[in-house]
Amino acid sequence: MTMLSTNGDLRQQTADLFTRKKRVALAVPAVIFAYFVYVFIAFDVAGLADRARMDNARTLVADAYSYKTHVARDNRDAELSFAIEGSRQGNYPEGETPDWVQVDGSNMVVDLGGGHVVRYLADTLVTYESPDFETITLQLVDDVVVTNLPDPAPAWVNASDTRVAITADAGRLTYTRSKAEVFRYSKGWELFFFTLASPYYGAGLGDILFGDQIDPARGNIAGAWADFWDNSLWRHTDVFWALGETVLMAFLGTFGAAIIALPLAFLAAKNFAPVVALRFAVRRVFDFVRGVDGLIWTIVLSRAFGPGPLTGALAILVTDVGGFGKSFSEALENVDEKQIEGVQSTGAKPVQRYRFGVIPQVTPILLSQILYYFESNTRSATIIGAITGGGIGLFLTQAMQTQNDWEKVTYYIILIVIMVMVMDTISGWLRRKLIKGDEGGH
Repeated sequence: MTMLSTNGDLRQQTADLFTRKKRVALAVPAVIFAYFVYVFIAFDVAGLADRARMDNARTLVADAYSYKTHVARDNRDAELSFAIEGSRQGNYPEGETPDWVQVDGSNMVVDLGGGHVVRYLADTLVTYESPDFETITLQLVDDVVVTNLPDPAPAWVNASDTRVAITADAGRLTYTRSKAEVFRYSKGWELFFFTLASPYYGAGLGDILFGDQIDPARGNIAGAWADFWDNSLWRHTDVFWALGETVLMAFLGTFGAAIIALPLAFLAAKNFAPVVALRFAVRRVFDFVRGVDGLIWTIVLSRAFGPGPLTGALAILVTDVGGFGKSFSEALENVDEKQIEGVQSTGAKPVQRYRFGVIPQVTPILLSQILYYFESNTRSATIIGAITGGGIGLFLTQAMQTQNDWEKVTYYIILIVIMVMVMDTISGWLRRKLIKGDEGGH
């Protein structure tokens, strides 16, 4: 009877266990599903399509691989201007215009291609001709932009009393109270190598290497190299210097944090710091500096010490002290005491015991952590530099804020990716060399 009762209890317990597991197996997906439903509603995922501005997205993508030539006439003094990306460094020299622009005094004809033509006529009158729509006229009358557009206007026209924007495949016309301006898109990164002021503008690689001397005062290679680095529009010298600043910020912050964290880690390790209060205090310091996000430290330190790459390096240092301190102290707590005792048996002093009995054991872990953090901080230094005003992050932020330099944004992002790849390769090579020795390189 007792045996039957015991078997019945076991069967009941087994059945209850399977029931609980089945409920958990059903409850976990149900909770996750409910959470995603909440996110869908709270974040208004359904309204994302309504909020999306695909026209802005297309403009942004086009600006990433192309450039705009600005052709403008001032509505106050009829002055004409021609500039690549609307920059002073991209101004066409006096008397020169793009080959798709014809000028006659203050009047001109701009051919956007595909049958789209903009004519600047007398006074402030401008016409826009297209193959699929009647000619649009625009003129400034009593400080109001007057047009012959129907109501409602076509989808490719944005019109008001103060501004009219007409968008075509090859460019667009913007008419405001102050000026009438055409933007024509062309593929490529114009003036990337040389500005219009450089005698090497328009010269091919073959002309520079093997052709006749272009600038009487300089050799072709030396002159082209100097004009490339001194390009006032793309600022290659400043950009590569900023890349060096970014790497330097990561280097100073990472290795500075490692130097500070290592002695503190001994005070946080149980087997090296017997005083509980001291160990507790040091660990809480690690938790504090590690718990505050690096961007918060960046903002705080930039307010305290002002902008600059050194402030960015200090922000990385403060943040990494906590991470290094925690990982270093854990490594110290797992050292082999027998090796320390062996060094102690030779009569070594405490510092010598640490130097020859402890450091060799934890060195592979320390180096691996330091190099990994250095690689990671190379990326973080880009964002930190945008806040502290140093490194390539500053250039990236400035290009984004202008809203018309997205080809430069693409350029900077490509350089950042290359920098990260190079640092990743160097870090991996150093880890193999310093940690695994020559064997890791075969």
